[in-house]
Amino acid sequence: MALSHAILSALSDRPCSGYDLAKQFDGSVGFFWHASHQQIYRELTKLEQQGLVAAEAVAQAGKPDKKIYRVTETGKTVLKEWIAQPSKCTATKDDLLVKLFVGHLVPPATIRATLEHERTQHVAALEAYRDIEQTYFAHPDAMPLAAQFQYFTLRNGIHFETSWLAWCDETLATLKTLPADAASP
Repeated sequence: MALSHAILSALSDRPCSGYDLAKQFDGSVGFFWHASHQQIYRELTKLEQQGLVAAEAVAQAGKPDKKIYRVTETGKTVLKEWIAQPSKCTATKDDLLVKLFVGHLVPPATIRATLEHERTQHVAALEAYRDIEQTYFAHPDAMPLAAQFQYFTLRNGIHFETSWLAWCDETLATLKTLPADAASP
């Protein structure tokens, strides 16, 4: 997936400024597609040049004009064509897994500390997803169609974090059974 598709997807929900879009990336879309604010602004310029988004200047008191971006009909067509294309399985890039792969080089306590630190972050992510679920998706049967599809992505995040935490707990339990000096030279 290209950043352009993520931006078109985010803007399909509602028109917004580049700043608001970047904040949205820090939240909803950002849970599964990361982009810096600079990347988003550069891509918005390209999408506007290609006619996939249109911007309307909105005057602000004491500030420069703000651009509100919306997806054009051409942009919607491109997005629909992209949705219809099969996705490729994304390769995992995870430095924690590389560390675990060679974890035998350090005492088990070193790897346990690393895993426990990561675990804290995944617990926080799962709590954030559960909060979003309770706030915005408490009644899935009564949601409009667009919200149901957004809920699918949230459920993926919940399943991912739940599975990751189960794996982490299993790995930590196994590491606790290893002798403290069980490191390869």
